[in-house]
Amino acid sequence: MMDLNLYIAFFVATTIMILLPGPSVMLTVAHSISFGWRRALATVAGATIGVGIQLAITLVGMTSLMVLLAAWFEGLRWAGVAYLAYLGIQHWRARPETEATPAAKRSGRSLLIQGVVVTTANPKSMFFLAAFFPQFIDPLAAPGPQFVLLGATFLAITFGFTALWAVVAGHAGKAFRTRRGIRLRNRIAGTLMLGAGLGLALARRA
Repeated sequence: MMDLNLYIAFFVATTIMILLPGPSVMLTVAHSISFGWRRALATVAGATIGVGIQLAITLVGMTSLMVLLAAWFEGLRWAGVAYLAYLGIQHWRARPETEATPAAKRSGRSLLIQGVVVTTANPKSMFFLAAFFPQFIDPLAAPGPQFVLLGATFLAITFGFTALWAVVAGHAGKAFRTRRGIRLRNRIAGTLMLGAGLGLALARRA
């Protein structure tokens, strides 16, 4: 059984980390402003899946597997950067005459995939997890159940607080109803996507 104080410390540290906006949160906020928070939940689900993939790699393979996959992640990261830049420019160039942006007809599957790619492609978070998780493992208890508990908690916090970002951004996006407001909304979303791409481009293995 895991030490309760250690678990509480993990919960607080994880919450603080998730609340800090990174590429995944910026993408979620951009999608929520553009498409509404309900559709942006697909992005949140994708981000959570991406974290789950990183957790699996981190917990199963640790350093050796991460080094083996480093080149693959580097290619995926730059593909994600290029795609986010494309989406950001698309939003900036969108005409305000219509309520929807050019990408507004994207399916929930498309938003989910974007969330998965942007999150999984961030090597900084994966290597952070490799350094973060061992700090909260009680050496006097069985490691397997602890990893399962901490992993499930991490995913639940990731989904919950990223969804909160989506809901807040979605309600804020409702204020942009006029022609000028739609243009501003599109440009805010575009800037956030470009910012997410920049954050992903600047991510390095720590």
